Amino acid sequence: MTPVGTGPELADRVLGGWLGRIAGNMLGKPVERGDYWTRERIDRYLRHTGALPLTDYLPEPPAESRDDEFELRPEWRECVRGRIHGSCRDDDIDYAILGLDLLETHGFDFSTEQVGELWLLRLPFRQTFTAERAAYRNLANGLRPPLTATYDNPYQEWIGALIRADIYGWTCPDDPRRAASLARRDAVLSHTGNGVYGAMFAAALISAAFTAPTVRDALDTALTVIPASSRLARTVRRVVSLHETRLPWEDTLATVAGETAGLGWIHTVPNAAVLTAGLLYGDGDFTRTIALTVRGGLDTDSNGATAGSVAGVLCGAEAIPTQWTDPLEDTVRSAVFGFDRVRISALAERTVRLGHPEV
Repeated sequence: MTPVGTGPELADRVLGGWLGRIAGNMLGKPVERGDYWTRERIDRYLRHTGALPLTDYLPEPPAESRDDEFELRPEWRECVRGRIHGSCRDDDIDYAILGLDLLETHGFDFSTEQVGELWLLRLPFRQTFTAERAAYRNLANGLRPPLTATYDNPYQEWIGALIRADIYGWTCPDDPRRAASLARRDAVLSHTGNGVYGAMFAAALISAAFTAPTVRDALDTALTVIPASSRLARTVRRVVSLHETRLPWEDTLATVAGETAGLGWIHTVPNAAVLTAGLLYGDGDFTRTIALTVRGGLDTDSNGATAGSVAGVLCGAEAIPTQWTDPLEDTVRSAVFGFDRVRISALAERTVRLGHPEV
């Protein structure tokens, strides 16, 4: 591995992570419903609108098809090509902001209980979903971790904890074990098993991306922080092995989709497969990485966000093509109290100060 950059280089990579996360999230948001927006339907839509290969935000649907075969999410008018003026509000971004606030408030020695207290203080209940909503309800009813994750919560291995992990990677560059440890402490508020491993894997992956010479090296490093026998680790390794055989991207995803069938489109394991394939076949190219990841389907906005974060750290903000960053107007919408319309550059600067106050 190469040494961690300092000063402007480190700041550029952290900003790349924030911009990449937001851009990838915005790209996937209009088609976020994996039971309807399958890989095949997404590509049909892109062909129908003349947007293959995908090199920009999704185009808006032609007027005649808006209530027909291609039903985008209601928020599409704020996150399709030509209509974006700053980022849309989304939980994938809210949790990155909440994690930043957590570290600024409690430092790196925060407790799982303090994560829960901050949720109750800063995050509206109706802006939580699946495992996070179950844990929030349990917190409000007086339960404490780890019961908040296990009581009346059928979503314990879903993707929610993974989407909360980026801040720990951004603040621990080239320290994947520390990043994973922080992510685990956060994740156990709402998740167990592969749900927790997903958060650890994502945090370590982002941390490793600051110094890894290739995407594959970052993935290999991230795999070292989770149990090798876990279903998550086995699925990620399966994608890596299929990529090594030079199997086409579509065939790799079809193979792994068959092997993970029945888990559902929001479960951590099949989404980690889509993410891993997007990163490997994107091969360090920012646009190709987030485009392939979103075209992979399932939880498109969450996968696009994490892929964008990894790719943004790998290349840095200056190297992200402007069609992704200019429409964001350096502004993020958020449901986290006190953070709506904050500047993305300010979030990145605060993140750098947490990890490297001397920069």
